Amino acid sequence: MTDRKPIAAWLTDMDGVLVHEGEPVPGATEFIGRLRASGLPFLVLTNNSIYTPRDLHARLTRLGFDLPESAIWTSALATAQFLADQRPGGTAYVIGEAGLTTALHAAGYIMTDYEPDYVVLGETRNYSFEAITTAIRLINKGARFICTNPDATGPSNEGALPAAGSVAALITKATGIEPYFVGKPNPMMMRSALNKIGAHSESAAMIGDRMDTDVLCGLEAGLHTILVLTGIATKADVERHPYRPSRVINSVADLIDEVQPIEQPTEPQPA
Repeated sequence: MTDRKPIAAWLTDMDGVLVHEGEPVPGATEFIGRLRASGLPFLVLTNNSIYTPRDLHARLTRLGFDLPESAIWTSALATAQFLADQRPGGTAYVIGEAGLTTALHAAGYIMTDYEPDYVVLGETRNYSFEAITTAIRLINKGARFICTNPDATGPSNEGALPAAGSVAALITKATGIEPYFVGKPNPMMMRSALNKIGAHSESAAMIGDRMDTDVLCGLEAGLHTILVLTGIATKADVERHPYRPSRVINSVADLIDEVQPIEQPTEPQPA
């Protein structure tokens, strides 16, 4: 291992790291508070494209987090930015919720089912057979296929729910076309987040609770990776993968004392 620069920017996943089963992880609100007090750039990331940053800000505020809306980065925002960079002012047929449609509108995209440039698939709790059929037909006619994230399932109080990755597989089976996934583990999600806060990968850290998304994404983007054990992954999971995080810790509470602002060099005093 080579010596890395001190951590000057932080990226952290939300579910499983800051919040677990609808409650804040012990020490998580203090960790976010320390980040805000430090003045260091940071973002909270989520692959879930259902909610807008405003929605998530309200949810986190109710749980006791002092987190600005601007510090939340979703796969919907990353997807909208990607499309705006690739084809500014384009058109898209969208399957998803307000988090995705709002982000695409803000990026200058027009929603249409008439010869769209893209079919964009995101998360929703109400996947429509009619909408999926329309997406399949549009892709067959030449629309490019984009999906916000590859997660096959999502959590709920009743158990696992099919997520965007599962519906994308259905569409791929019907069309023979694989989507381009923008969210984790695509390192583009990390790089877009770093660009948003003006940070560099060599001095940034990614905190996550999953080896196959958070750690893999951070690793491929060149970040220092920290796995917490308050969500999906266990210590045994680390040994099952051909790659490893930089560190494994119990929770973000273990990082509170490590969040320190980078010391600025003092100006020499005149003689």
